[in-house]
Amino acid sequence: MKKTPDSPLAQADYKANPYAYYAQLRDETPVHKTTLPNGVEVYLVSRYADVQAGLKDSRLVKNIVNAREPRLVDKLGLNLNNSNMLRADPPEHTRLRKLANEAFKPKYINQMRGHIEEIANQLIDAVQAGGKMDLIADFAFPLPITVISEMLGVPAKDHEKFRAWSSDLIASGALSSETPHFSTDIIQLVNYVRKLVADHRKHPKDDLTSQLIDAEEGGDKFNDREIIGTTILLLIAGHETTVNLIGNGMLALLQYPEQLDKLKQDPSLIKPAVEELLRFVNPVQAVNRYASEDMEIAGTMIPKGSHVMMMIAAANHDPSQFAHADTLNITADEAKHVAFSQGIHYCLGAPLARLEGEIAIATLLHRLPNIQLAVAPEALSWRPAFELRGLNALPVRF
Repeated sequence: MKKTPDSPLAQADYKANPYAYYAQLRDETPVHKTTLPNGVEVYLVSRYADVQAGLKDSRLVKNIVNAREPRLVDKLGLNLNNSNMLRADPPEHTRLRKLANEAFKPKYINQMRGHIEEIANQLIDAVQAGGKMDLIADFAFPLPITVISEMLGVPAKDHEKFRAWSSDLIASGALSSETPHFSTDIIQLVNYVRKLVADHRKHPKDDLTSQLIDAEEGGDKFNDREIIGTTILLLIAGHETTVNLIGNGMLALLQYPEQLDKLKQDPSLIKPAVEELLRFVNPVQAVNRYASEDMEIAGTMIPKGSHVMMMIAAANHDPSQFAHADTLNITADEAKHVAFSQGIHYCLGAPLARLEGEIAIATLLHRLPNIQLAVAPEALSWRPAFELRGLNALPVRF
């Protein structure tokens, strides 16, 4: 009889290399009951086939009220549900998604290419003479936060505030916790966005916030609470995951010099390279669901109301689906990864994340062809959020 693995979350080096633990989970307990650092009991689903099926299973819902009696749900959790797409189920999710799609059209994203390239080059201009930088603080963070802030009409002077607010929001458990805890900083974020929306109602601008206000589908429009929730979601999701894609992606390339050289020699490989990096480094490690009825996953009974985490990072390293699962191969063209989820909750911002990742990495390699790590990989530290995986800093020299 195989030994049930201890929770990977309890291991000291989990954030540095979660994939060894994911492999153990896939092999020994593909549906593993454990406890998150916040004390919440969850089932971790780790095999590709089960994760892919679970992401499309309508019995696994996002709104906790659709899985548990409202009296058993924290009041703050109730208030969060249905205010944005992340925590909503049909028909509310369908409605919110249609409205957001109307304002978040791919053609709007494609028009951003030239400006994103300009921002990337300006950031490199600022550090090139010094011969070194923290790739996270000096490049990976300011690039996407500048892009999404400009898209939403947030003034440049406020961009730095959003880094702190975003970190606090994620630390609060807003992405996965059943009972998020909001700090004063998060209340400031909500108040800031409320004022931003009010200002745009009075003085419409050529930006995404004004488009959200004007978005209409069959005579339906966002109410103020939904606009605020959606704006915050876009602001956080629009930069947090991309910071991790750029930072984790560059670290992976620097650790696989033959792949780095291949991309330098043939820049046209940037699109498949970014797809492979999404699969390999997984900016988002897991997404949450709740069982709306008793159900079975991979032979394990999941009681109604249970919190289920779909481990998309584990799925993306499953050797049953990826021949080179634990090796970086930028020419693999593995389009079947689940880095952006699947089904109705497929990431709305995927086109923007891909575009920013392609431009960021291509610009770095073009402008700084001799870029290399300035510290040993084991000296790097990782941010604590369970659902996301990103570096605190990435010192490089060139």
